[in-house]
Amino acid sequence: MHPQPESYRGNVNPLGPRACYDEGKRCAETLFFDYHRQQNVRIKVVRIFNTYGPRMHPNDGRVVSNFIVQALRGEDITLYGDGSQTRAFCYVDDMVDGLIRMMAAPAELTGPINLGNPHEIAVSELAQIILRLTGSKSRLVFRPLPKDDPTQRCPDISLARTHLDWEPTIGLEAGLRRTIDYFCSALAA
Repeated sequence: MHPQPESYRGNVNPLGPRACYDEGKRCAETLFFDYHRQQNVRIKVVRIFNTYGPRMHPNDGRVVSNFIVQALRGEDITLYGDGSQTRAFCYVDDMVDGLIRMMAAPAELTGPINLGNPHEIAVSELAQIILRLTGSKSRLVFRPLPKDDPTQRCPDISLARTHLDWEPTIGLEAGLRRTIDYFCSALAA
Protein backbone atom coordinates (compact mmCIF):
# COMPACT_ATOMS: atom_id res chain seq x y z
CA MET A 1 0.00 0.00 0.00
CA HIS A 2 1.43 3.36 -0.95
CA PRO A 3 1.76 5.68 0.88
CA GLN A 4 1.41 3.42 3.87
CA PRO A 5 -1.31 4.38 6.37
CA GLU A 6 -1.47 3.10 9.92
CA SER A 7 -4.47 0.94 8.97
CA TYR A 8 -2.30 -1.16 6.63
CA ARG A 9 -1.74 -4.52 8.30
CA GLY A 10 1.22 -5.52 6.21
CA ASN A 11 2.03 -8.24 3.75
CA VAL A 12 5.29 -9.81 4.82
CA ASN A 13 7.03 -13.11 4.24
CA PRO A 14 7.31 -14.74 7.70
CA LEU A 15 10.06 -17.07 6.43
CA GLY A 16 12.16 -14.68 4.34
CA PRO A 17 15.46 -12.97 5.10
CA ARG A 18 13.65 -9.88 6.50
CA ALA A 19 11.24 -11.94 8.64
CA CYS A 20 12.82 -11.21 12.02
CA TYR A 21 12.85 -7.48 11.29
CA ASP A 22 9.35 -7.32 9.79
CA GLU A 23 7.65 -9.70 12.20
CA GLY A 24 9.55 -8.34 15.20
CA LYS A 25 7.95 -4.94 14.72
CA ARG A 26 4.50 -6.48 14.34
CA CYS A 27 5.01 -8.67 17.42
CA ALA A 28 6.10 -5.67 19.50
CA GLU A 29 2.94 -3.76 18.58
CA THR A 30 0.81 -6.80 19.42
CA LEU A 31 2.42 -7.18 22.84
CA PHE A 32 1.99 -3.48 23.62
CA PHE A 33 -1.69 -3.52 22.73
CA ASP A 34 -2.27 -6.74 24.72
CA TYR A 35 -0.69 -5.20 27.83
CA HIS A 36 -2.74 -2.07 27.25
CA ARG A 37 -6.00 -4.04 27.03
CA GLN A 38 -5.26 -6.57 29.76
CA GLN A 39 -3.25 -4.55 32.29
CA ASN A 40 -4.42 -1.01 31.49
CA VAL A 41 -0.81 0.00 30.79
CA ARG A 42 -0.50 3.41 29.15
CA ILE A 43 1.13 2.96 25.74
CA LYS A 44 2.23 5.01 22.77
CA VAL A 45 2.94 3.18 19.51
CA VAL A 46 4.84 4.98 16.78
CA ARG A 47 5.86 3.53 13.45
CA ILE A 48 9.22 5.08 12.67
CA PHE A 49 10.17 5.33 9.01
CA ASN A 50 13.75 5.77 7.71
CA THR A 51 15.51 8.16 10.06
CA TYR A 52 19.03 9.50 9.61
CA GLY A 53 21.40 12.05 11.05
CA PRO A 54 24.57 12.56 13.06
CA ARG A 55 25.71 9.80 15.40
CA MET A 56 24.62 6.97 13.13
CA HIS A 57 27.06 4.09 13.29
CA PRO A 58 29.22 3.94 10.15
CA ASN A 59 28.49 0.23 9.76
CA ASP A 60 24.82 0.13 10.74
CA GLY A 61 23.82 -1.07 7.28
CA ARG A 62 21.35 1.71 6.54
CA VAL A 63 21.41 3.28 3.11
CA VAL A 64 22.24 6.86 4.18
CA SER A 65 25.20 5.90 6.36
CA ASN A 66 26.39 3.32 3.81
CA PHE A 67 26.36 5.82 0.95
CA ILE A 68 28.00 8.61 2.96
CA VAL A 69 30.78 6.41 4.32
CA GLN A 70 31.44 4.86 0.91
CA ALA A 71 31.52 8.31 -0.73
CA LEU A 72 33.85 9.81 1.88
CA ARG A 73 36.22 6.86 1.61
CA GLY A 74 36.16 6.98 -2.19
CA GLU A 75 34.74 3.46 -2.34
CA ASP A 76 32.15 2.23 -4.81
CA ILE A 77 28.62 3.11 -3.76
CA THR A 78 26.55 -0.05 -3.67
CA LEU A 79 23.00 0.11 -4.95
CA TYR A 80 20.75 -2.91 -4.86
CA GLY A 81 18.43 -3.56 -7.77
CA ASP A 82 18.32 -0.83 -10.40
CA GLY A 83 18.18 1.97 -7.80
CA SER A 84 14.60 2.90 -8.64
CA GLN A 85 13.19 1.68 -5.33
CA THR A 86 12.06 4.60 -3.20
CA ARG A 87 12.49 5.56 0.41
CA ALA A 88 11.48 8.58 2.46
CA PHE A 89 14.11 9.94 4.84
CA CYS A 90 13.36 11.84 8.05
CA TYR A 91 16.06 13.84 9.81
CA VAL A 92 16.60 12.79 13.43
CA ASP A 93 15.68 16.20 14.93
CA ASP A 94 12.27 16.03 13.25
CA MET A 95 11.79 12.46 14.48
CA VAL A 96 12.64 13.38 18.06
CA ASP A 97 10.15 16.26 17.88
CA GLY A 98 7.45 13.85 16.68
CA LEU A 99 8.23 11.36 19.45
CA ILE A 100 8.06 14.07 22.10
CA ARG A 101 4.73 15.28 20.74
CA MET A 102 3.37 11.73 20.80
CA MET A 103 4.50 11.21 24.39
CA ALA A 104 2.82 14.48 25.40
CA ALA A 105 -0.44 13.61 23.62
CA PRO A 106 -3.52 12.59 25.63
CA ALA A 107 -3.48 9.05 27.03
CA GLU A 108 -6.32 8.03 24.71
CA LEU A 109 -4.03 8.52 21.71
CA THR A 110 -2.25 5.18 21.77
CA GLY A 111 -1.42 4.94 18.08
CA PRO A 112 -0.09 3.56 15.98
CA ILE A 113 1.01 6.84 14.45
CA ASN A 114 3.39 7.00 11.49
CA LEU A 115 6.38 9.30 11.91
CA GLY A 116 8.54 9.87 8.88
CA ASN A 117 8.99 12.07 5.87
CA PRO A 118 6.26 11.73 3.23
CA HIS A 119 8.56 12.94 0.43
CA GLU A 120 10.08 9.89 -1.20
CA ILE A 121 13.14 9.68 -3.38
CA ALA A 122 14.70 6.96 -5.53
CA VAL A 123 17.71 5.35 -3.89
CA SER A 124 19.80 6.14 -7.00
CA GLU A 125 18.88 9.82 -6.67
CA LEU A 126 19.92 9.74 -3.01
CA ALA A 127 23.30 8.36 -4.09
CA GLN A 128 23.72 11.17 -6.65
CA ILE A 129 22.90 13.83 -4.03
CA ILE A 130 25.44 12.35 -1.61
CA LEU A 131 28.08 12.22 -4.35
CA ARG A 132 27.45 15.90 -5.12
CA LEU A 133 27.43 17.01 -1.46
CA THR A 134 30.63 15.10 -0.62
CA GLY A 135 32.43 15.92 -3.88
CA SER A 136 33.23 12.22 -4.14
CA LYS A 137 34.32 10.53 -7.35
CA SER A 138 32.95 7.16 -6.18
CA ARG A 139 31.32 4.97 -8.80
CA LEU A 140 27.81 3.56 -8.51
CA VAL A 141 27.79 -0.24 -8.64
CA PHE A 142 24.65 -2.31 -8.84
CA ARG A 143 24.01 -5.61 -7.07
CA PRO A 144 20.95 -7.87 -7.14
CA LEU A 145 17.99 -6.67 -5.11
CA PRO A 146 17.70 -8.74 -1.92
CA LYS A 147 14.68 -11.00 -1.62
CA ASP A 148 11.60 -9.31 -0.13
CA ASP A 149 13.20 -5.85 -0.22
CA PRO A 150 10.34 -3.34 -0.56
CA THR A 151 10.29 -1.29 -3.75
CA GLN A 152 8.50 1.64 -2.09
CA ARG A 153 8.50 2.88 1.49
CA CYS A 154 6.66 6.07 2.22
CA PRO A 155 4.53 6.92 5.25
CA ASP A 156 1.13 8.54 5.23
CA ILE A 157 1.52 11.04 8.10
CA SER A 158 -2.05 12.37 8.05
CA LEU A 159 -2.68 11.20 11.62
CA ALA A 160 0.52 12.82 12.89
CA ARG A 161 -0.46 16.09 11.21
CA THR A 162 -3.96 15.95 12.66
CA HIS A 163 -3.31 14.67 16.19
CA LEU A 164 0.23 15.89 16.87
CA ASP A 165 0.40 18.96 14.64
CA TRP A 166 3.63 17.42 13.36
CA GLU A 167 5.43 17.09 10.09
CA PRO A 168 9.11 17.16 9.16
CA THR A 169 10.66 20.60 8.65
CA ILE A 170 14.29 19.79 7.78
CA GLY A 171 14.82 19.15 4.08
CA LEU A 172 16.80 16.20 2.80
CA GLU A 173 19.83 18.18 1.58
CA ALA A 174 20.08 20.21 4.80
CA GLY A 175 19.92 17.03 6.87
CA LEU A 176 22.41 15.24 4.64
CA ARG A 177 24.88 18.13 4.95
CA ARG A 178 24.74 17.86 8.76
CA THR A 179 25.10 14.09 8.57
CA ILE A 180 28.04 14.30 6.15
CA ASP A 181 29.76 16.82 8.46
CA TYR A 182 29.36 14.37 11.32
CA PHE A 183 30.79 11.46 9.32
CA CYS A 184 33.72 13.58 8.12
CA SER A 185 34.67 14.17 11.75
CA ALA A 186 33.91 10.63 12.90
CA LEU A 187 35.93 8.97 10.14
CA ALA A 188 38.87 11.34 10.69
CA ALA A 189 39.02 10.45 14.40
